[in-house]
Amino acid sequence: MKNAFFKVVKTSDGYGIKFFAPVDGGEGINIQEVMNYLDTHNLNYDLKVLKEAADKGEEVVVPLGSGECPAIRETYVLNVSEDNMKAFARFFPPSDTGERMSAAEFKNDMPFRNIRFGLQDKIIDQHFNSAGYYCFNLPIAVGKPPRHGTDARIEYYFDTNVDAKPDVKEDGTVDFFSLNLVRPCSKGQVLARIIPADEGEYGMNLQGNRLKPREVKRARLEHGANITLSEDRLSLISNVDGHVTLVGGQVFVSNVYEVENVGTATGNIDFNGSVQVNGNIDTNFVVKATGDVIVKGVVEGARVEAGGNIIISKGMKGMSKGILIAGGNVVSKFIENATVEAEGYVSTESILHSNVTSGTEITVTGKHGFITGGKVQADSLVEVRTLGAEMGASTIVEVGTNPKLKARYTMLQKEIAETVAVIKNAQPIVQNFMEKKAKGARFSEDQLNYVKQMVATIEVKKNELTAKNEELKELSAIFDPDKKSEVRVTGEVYPGTTIVIGDLSMTIQSSYRYCKFAKVAGDVKMLPL
Repeated sequence: MKNAFFKVVKTSDGYGIKFFAPVDGGEGINIQEVMNYLDTHNLNYDLKVLKEAADKGEEVVVPLGSGECPAIRETYVLNVSEDNMKAFARFFPPSDTGERMSAAEFKNDMPFRNIRFGLQDKIIDQHFNSAGYYCFNLPIAVGKPPRHGTDARIEYYFDTNVDAKPDVKEDGTVDFFSLNLVRPCSKGQVLARIIPADEGEYGMNLQGNRLKPREVKRARLEHGANITLSEDRLSLISNVDGHVTLVGGQVFVSNVYEVENVGTATGNIDFNGSVQVNGNIDTNFVVKATGDVIVKGVVEGARVEAGGNIIISKGMKGMSKGILIAGGNVVSKFIENATVEAEGYVSTESILHSNVTSGTEITVTGKHGFITGGKVQADSLVEVRTLGAEMGASTIVEVGTNPKLKARYTMLQKEIAETVAVIKNAQPIVQNFMEKKAKGARFSEDQLNYVKQMVATIEVKKNELTAKNEELKELSAIFDPDKKSEVRVTGEVYPGTTIVIGDLSMTIQSSYRYCKFAKVAGDVKMLPL
């Protein structure tokens, strides 16, 4: 492919401009380019005649004048991209009596055109060692883009999956003993290793300015007791045979603390690891663990907090004061008159008059599988056999927003409003002081100290406001109004139940069976399963 080009040539009675036709689909004559060229060299022309000749798309000569053909050297126009990473030379041939430019002359001219890096010598030499590439954007310089590196990451050499769920047996009951949530480790075992960040490489633009690659994130190994950090600080090694868990980015190794019952004989338990209770947890007692809490009996009106999972084989009798808080999942045979908060999923056979929130989903399965009274909230899914009650107990089911993030979002909005108010109240005080000072007013040391305190307060609050607005922006990006969330009812849903999906709600007016509720066309709709 070759573009059409033009050249000033001798004619029988003077000189003219010759148009050469494009080859193999090249671009045609650019009449504005021809006009600029002739104007630059003070050559007169008839624009109408030029256009007619250019439109023919063939080899043709347009007379320009009589006398000697002007001696015009080979010239070029340089175009540089906005990002200063590419430069193109558009060459114009010499007249019949002119001279060609040399490759050395062209290259020596580049520093004066602020091109100091990335010259494409091979392409430039090809142009000057051949008939030339005219009226064509010849790439004569290319910058070197930075090579962006990769963030450091952590590889874990144990199962970090927190999504194991109990099996539902053929008779509809849930097997709470088949979760395999205990992850054993051995002394000397490498538990985690940092894969270091790749810093990338600097690039350079055509002016010779270095281009920095993006900043990469470092990684740090966080761990609890019974773990050694290697000398190069890149690996975690277990010091004991025990149980390994990943909680909030920290690796913990511990033996499971095991008791028969939690009550007056043990008092409250606060353990850096996992706790296993072979019996019950009595009313008003507290069990806290950085790992998992496994209870083979019943929890009665107690408070249980776990950095990992909470598993209760025989169920939770909250007595309106029982609380379960888990950094992972909550699995309980039933949940009654309790408050439950799980960052992972909640799985149970029934929920009665309780307030239950989940960072992912709530599944209420088994023979009965009912949610009656209270409120349940989950990020993506609530699946239940029977929802509500014939007697019309107030039951609210909400999906579509992570409850924890939603609460933080609301709190941030309040904190931002309060911070803005503090700044607005302090600014007039400082402004008034500055105006009086400019007029020559004198102030006591206490007054000066007070104003300094106001200035410091404004600066601190502005920094807080910037940080809070950034966090609010990040949370806003997480809340997806089009997120697919639903409530699935595999049995029956009763009147009086309220379904909330995102910012929309629907109160059930009559009974339905085997259905699901989802957001459709800006409303909560009932759909068949």
